[in-house]
Amino acid sequence: MKPNRTESSEETTDKTQPGLVRWALTGLALSMLLSSLGISIANIALPTLAQAFTASFQDVQWVIIAYLLAVTILIVSAGRLGDIIGHRRMLLIGILLFTLASVLCSIAPTLWMLVVARAVQGLGAAILMALTIALVRATVPKKKTGRAMGLLGTMSAIGTALGPTLGGILIAGPGWRAIFLIMVPLGIVNFMLAYRFLPIDRKITRKARGGFDLLGTLLLGLTLASYALAVTVGDGQFNQLNIALLLAAAAGLVVFIFAQTKVASPLIQLATLRNQQLSASLIMNILVATVMMATLVVGPFYLYHAHGLNEAVVGIVMSIGPIIAALSGVPAGHMVDRLGAPFIVILGLATMALGSFALSGLPVMFGTAGYIAAIAILTPGYQLFQAANNTTVMMDISPDQRGAISGMLSLSRNLGLITGASVMGAVFAFASMTTDITLASPEAVTQGMRITFAVAGVLVVVALGIALGSGVLAKRASSDEQRSGAA
Repeated sequence: MKPNRTESSEETTDKTQPGLVRWALTGLALSMLLSSLGISIANIALPTLAQAFTASFQDVQWVIIAYLLAVTILIVSAGRLGDIIGHRRMLLIGILLFTLASVLCSIAPTLWMLVVARAVQGLGAAILMALTIALVRATVPKKKTGRAMGLLGTMSAIGTALGPTLGGILIAGPGWRAIFLIMVPLGIVNFMLAYRFLPIDRKITRKARGGFDLLGTLLLGLTLASYALAVTVGDGQFNQLNIALLLAAAAGLVVFIFAQTKVASPLIQLATLRNQQLSASLIMNILVATVMMATLVVGPFYLYHAHGLNEAVVGIVMSIGPIIAALSGVPAGHMVDRLGAPFIVILGLATMALGSFALSGLPVMFGTAGYIAAIAILTPGYQLFQAANNTTVMMDISPDQRGAISGMLSLSRNLGLITGASVMGAVFAFASMTTDITLASPEAVTQGMRITFAVAGVLVVVALGIALGSGVLAKRASSDEQRSGAA
């Protein structure tokens, strides 16, 4: 099996044979599917794992937390390392790590060995997430970047939707170990596609590559770990430990920024964050992910306690969102290529704002049908935003920075998801006027739902304001450059 010897560059991408591009894009899509499946397929196994290892629910939660922490802490570093050693080479390493870790998960004799294996699997997933997006511009023609980003969004949604169903079938049949074994053949196929069809890494001089910022990696990892733990530990009770972790995260961020100004090859080029459009895109990504996580955290409680639906029906209703996301991802990408990313960012956010406010009101008026209708508005808006925002960020980034910037883009989404799970969950509990949502009355839960998604709508409106503001600033900067050039 010979690799594709086409060297990755802007010029060669447009001349690459369509067949090679399709197979290369299939490899990238499978990478995105695997990283998403790694999260969703394990969630449903927690009760089974608690029984298998005679462990508490709090203990088995670390099977999920270890994976998410590894992804969050290491995703920027994985992207930067890809900039140094080559994006294709780094992706292949990530696929191997993910696949081998899946084998280790499937044979783990104890819970804590499973947790360690999941952390390694999370490292592989961090590489997959960062490098998959980074490789899009080296793989597909510039004019088709939007639809490629849309396809990746579709595969992420398919992984989210497929995980619980596939996991349930495998647990009921061969057992819980099969949910990790199933990812081994997928990883092998993924490796073969990536090795054969992705363009080889272009040659970069050692001076242009720079070095790997180990100190920055450690500081950023500790900072992100402190923040992630601050908003997840404590079972929803914000106490002294949470405050200490938040203070540690804040202090770590200050030290990290200072350290980045003192090294020759920083992990994150701070100058790139002065780019108003990039900073705006990252902030919008955090806000939007926070809102989307609210649907996953609040939705099941609302449907179960306010509408009296049983677990099976709640599962069916909750699967509608990922299914809509899977169906709308590719069309969203086509719209980006046809109408332009800036316009689609605004259209996506406006649609999301409408969907968020609809979630605040329609379920109260029309019951479960109203909930589904609101989700059917919110989710396509999210896919429009994701495809357009990812395209905007990655379109004109220099090749030697794509890995790090792609990692930052994925990190901003993960931070939004973590924040959404804690903050929006706290808003829901506060608005329901209870410390234990399972004991709240249907009326209190309904009140919590209305206020939570009114807040979510406001967050999306803030993101929309940022999008409009950054667009105006970009146009003003462009006109200033044109004037200075003319002078």
